[in-house]
Amino acid sequence: MQEKEFEVSHSDQEWRRLLTPEQYNFPACPMLAIWPLSGVTRTSASVDQSRFMMGWTPRTASMCQSGVFEQHLREASVSGVITVGLDIAKHVFHAHGVDDQGRALFSKRISRGKLLDFFAAQPSCTVALEACGGAHHWARQLTQLGHEVRLIPPAYVKPFVKRQKNDAIDAEAICEAAQRPNMRFVAMKSEQQQAAGLVFRTRDLLVRQRTQLINAVRGHLTEYGWIAPKGPSHVAELAHLIEEKRMAGSLPEAARAMFRLMLDQLASLNGRIAVLDKEIARRAREDEVSRRLMTIPGIGPISATAIAALAPPVETFAKGRDFAAWLGLTPVQRSTGGKQKLGATSKMGERTLRRLLIIGSSAVVQQASKRGAAKGSWLEQMLARKPRMLVTVALANKMARIVWALLVKREVYRAPVAANA
Repeated sequence: MQEKEFEVSHSDQEWRRLLTPEQYNFPACPMLAIWPLSGVTRTSASVDQSRFMMGWTPRTASMCQSGVFEQHLREASVSGVITVGLDIAKHVFHAHGVDDQGRALFSKRISRGKLLDFFAAQPSCTVALEACGGAHHWARQLTQLGHEVRLIPPAYVKPFVKRQKNDAIDAEAICEAAQRPNMRFVAMKSEQQQAAGLVFRTRDLLVRQRTQLINAVRGHLTEYGWIAPKGPSHVAELAHLIEEKRMAGSLPEAARAMFRLMLDQLASLNGRIAVLDKEIARRAREDEVSRRLMTIPGIGPISATAIAALAPPVETFAKGRDFAAWLGLTPVQRSTGGKQKLGATSKMGERTLRRLLIIGSSAVVQQASKRGAAKGSWLEQMLARKPRMLVTVALANKMARIVWALLVKREVYRAPVAANA
């Protein structure tokens, strides 16, 4: 059958008469040159004219790939929404909803001011977010609206991102990851837990600033031939040495003024860090969990309160080895073909807690090296045949597993008794 070709003179009413309502809808992609109507083709002139007559805005390739037009072609059906993937940001959010079969029902761009109103109008469902900045705040807000919120580590969402990256694709990937039966989620934190963790974040910030000032003072003094000893305590004494005649005579007045400014700032930071240390020690004395953790050798008030504030519920981990792996104190596995290949420490997890445990274990190893470890103990055997740094990390791993056991059993630490030879 010979195909009919419509000229530019056809009006919009004639197109509506020739096409059924289903065929009159716009095609899935503007690249198609054949209309859904069987036996009917169109010329380039008729295509442009028909688009103009029907008020159709031409699509671009990026619009087709990102699925932006899907939102305009059909209204979001929310009656059967089971899971919503929410990609959060500072001002613009994107929600992707699916039903119980995983079929996409809507993909919607939402501004920050309208986000809570949008979810308040939705029936109760599961809302999945990436565990990033602000995620715990929005999780608490959405929980109050009656939704079940699940936080997913961003590293677990990445494998579900298809090709390019934008807000719509990210929201779809979050929604897809949340439906996996074996997916791991992050426990939602309360405002009190985040406030307790903020104490350690603030202290870490001040300690880093103090270290920067110490390095700056020592480095600038080297330019004038003076070598300052290492350590915060020695650098604090420079405030008196700079004013002495011998040292002051070798430094220009402009340089001495800058050194005084840096040393004054260093003294101020030391005072603020001391205040935070007292606050942390007070919290450790008042908290029952922190008191039990401080019975472990190498764990003091700072480490104990940090574990209580930053660690997730111990029920999240099936065994102590899982908790040590979450802290990043286990080796990286590159095993294949039945051959076990272990690499360096993974360092995947809570950096603050991992650092505190390693600092505590290094203090225990240092004391054992000077005074000797208990006869027949695990530490004595490790120090006799392994390098000191390896023993330090291994002891930190052992401490992490002991912490998990104490939190699960709600007991205090009891030192193991060495077996008699």
